[in-house]
Amino acid sequence: MSTTLIRNAAVVLPQGISSADVVLDDQHITQIADPGSVPGADDIVDATGLHLIPGVIDDQVHFRDPGSTHKEDLSTGSQACAKGGITTFLEMPNTKPATITLEALDAKLQLASTKCVVNYGFYVGATVDNVEVLQQASRTPGIKIFIGSSTGDLLVDQQEALERIFAETQLPICAHCEDETTIRANTERIGSNPQLADHSRIRDHNAALVSTRRAVDLAERHQHRFHVLHVSTAQEAEFLRTTSDLITAEACPHHLLFSVDDYERLGSLVQMNPSIKTADDCTALWEALRDGSINVIATDHAPHTLEEKSRPYPQSPSGLPAVENSLALMLNSVNQGRCTLEQVVQWMCESPAGVWNISNKGRIQQGFDADLVLVDMHKRHTIRNEDQLTKCGWSPWDGVTLTGQPVRTWVMGRTVFVNGKVNTEIRGQEVLYDR
Repeated sequence: MSTTLIRNAAVVLPQGISSADVVLDDQHITQIADPGSVPGADDIVDATGLHLIPGVIDDQVHFRDPGSTHKEDLSTGSQACAKGGITTFLEMPNTKPATITLEALDAKLQLASTKCVVNYGFYVGATVDNVEVLQQASRTPGIKIFIGSSTGDLLVDQQEALERIFAETQLPICAHCEDETTIRANTERIGSNPQLADHSRIRDHNAALVSTRRAVDLAERHQHRFHVLHVSTAQEAEFLRTTSDLITAEACPHHLLFSVDDYERLGSLVQMNPSIKTADDCTALWEALRDGSINVIATDHAPHTLEEKSRPYPQSPSGLPAVENSLALMLNSVNQGRCTLEQVVQWMCESPAGVWNISNKGRIQQGFDADLVLVDMHKRHTIRNEDQLTKCGWSPWDGVTLTGQPVRTWVMGRTVFVNGKVNTEIRGQEVLYDR
């Protein structure tokens, strides 16, 4: 068994930032000690001037594997994670085939074990008639419901089916909340020649709020833990302040940092479901993060090729890649005074571990898994399409210069990213859950 000593870092611990030496073995954090008190190790990393944080847990990604691997696959997606300081991802079920059976879930886990350089977990998708599968699934963080914005078996907006899922299952549930009735009415009102900016009028504030209220009502009546994915509106943020402890929620970098004002500049590169909203909504989401009404930051990494994105609206698909830049974007936000580094760790590491009952991850603590990231809070770098590891090869933040960057990533005690390179020989592990 080899050991690693990370020396002289400013360590973001649960109780605050402290100068410390951190010792890892092949799996776990074995010691957190006063600076200079550990005599040595097999590998010594001088982290002077750097901050050590827990590995980021991204609880919402779409890696397109299997079925659409020309956009992304588990290998390229997980390498992009490693570069971006994400040591654990939870992937959504809308692949081809969809993850709506135990066999499909097992197949994804097996595939990931051969391809992923970071840790992995996969949601099981709800349909109108697979409650028995949802009751039996165990190797999963939870159940994903598409209450809006999906096709085929994964769209569940019938009240009877939703009542049964919330009443008869035990796993935590998360959902994409956009009201299909509202979306259809808005589409009809706008007419037969919609423009790209109409995307935020079709998938408007009311579509999000109506669906979020509906899902929260189901969760609270059935006393079922529920996580609202990608909150995009000030109205949802205000509503979440009134909900019970059963309810958690998340925001994504694109809803925090982009607004409808960016359609003219970026076009379909910022076409998302839920749609981006106004600058005032961005402000409200930041406020909700800071006051705890929103608990988690996740990416909703959803890559498409530039060729696909360049199709005329509404043929252009919704979604954008973000895993290799999300942490850096948040570090830049720290430097801009929007939040603190401790808050970033809370939103991107500790809270997702708590929401999904993830064992031994999300904080720097003796005995926890050695999933760690060294970040340089002063390093300036410019995001470039040509540097992206995601298979789709682009970022909506292309050309943006940030201050703050992850520079080294460990997964289960092994260096998976350093000096700008990913060690593709590393394999992450299946996520375990405390239940």
